[in-house]
Amino acid sequence: MIKGIDVSSWQGNIDFGKVKASGIDFVIIRAGYGRETRQNDNCFERNYRNAKAAGLDMGAYWYSYADSAEDAVKEAKACMEAIKGKKFEYPIYFDLEEQSQFAKGRNFCDSIIKAFCGELEKNGYLAGLYCSTYYLNNYISNSVAGKYALWVAQYNYRCTYTANKYGIWQYSSEGRINGISGNVDMDYCYTDYPNIVKNGGYNGYKKAAKKTTTTATKAKKTVDELAKEVIAGKWSAGDERKQKLTTAGYDYSKVQARVTELMAKPTLKSVDEIAKEVIQGKWGNGDERKQKLISSGYDYGKVQAKVNELMKK
Repeated sequence: MIKGIDVSSWQGNIDFGKVKASGIDFVIIRAGYGRETRQNDNCFERNYRNAKAAGLDMGAYWYSYADSAEDAVKEAKACMEAIKGKKFEYPIYFDLEEQSQFAKGRNFCDSIIKAFCGELEKNGYLAGLYCSTYYLNNYISNSVAGKYALWVAQYNYRCTYTANKYGIWQYSSEGRINGISGNVDMDYCYTDYPNIVKNGGYNGYKKAAKKTTTTATKAKKTVDELAKEVIAGKWSAGDERKQKLTTAGYDYSKVQARVTELMAKPTLKSVDEIAKEVIQGKWGNGDERKQKLISSGYDYGKVQAKVNELMKK
């Protein structure tokens, strides 16, 4: 659980150094509201600059007044204009609170959420939705709410929203933090958004490049090959052998089992030696000879061919 706050121009001049020192790890700042670029939050630039300087992770939200999906797209574009050129470690949230919007019903609310968040996603942002538990449950489809990073507001000792997994819970609007005069909204985060954002290349970050190896990966040896090397003394003994095989990426137990199996088998004689024993009558005749040779691990065809060759001489 990560501690955070969300702020706007209502908090005035904030000492983010003191905020950070008080145990706060992230802040969600209001970027603005409405459909016009001139509707940026008056303290947005200062809050962004000072929060970054204090080492706080940051997200942003845009307060909506949209009365149509087309209007929500305009709000998204105004929001992106405000945050352009900046980096955020937390999602960019669509702040849905106006009663006039909820009064138009679930389908309308779904449409403006998808319009705003979809526009952000098309432009490389990790989009989120801020809304209270009551309105999430009654005015927004679960399928729509589940598509975006959820920031749930419920001023309670616990959050009762269960329809979808939420990343942040705003649990109070009356918090008191060093560095801020007056009340401030308090939040708990349960998702590692900085890791998601940076690895995914969202919110102004470039996607992490995949590491490439400059040398070819050595081909793995078979269990049989390793067992023979172990018997030849190439992998030491005891715990040292186990450590070496494990570090090299091999299954020690499988290799050791094969070593035990090979050590238990008698060393096979050469085809010449066995052929001479056959001629001496030590391996029986006909099917009996064939069965004995095969059971002992010899190639009956090769042995018999050698027998025939020797008998002709």
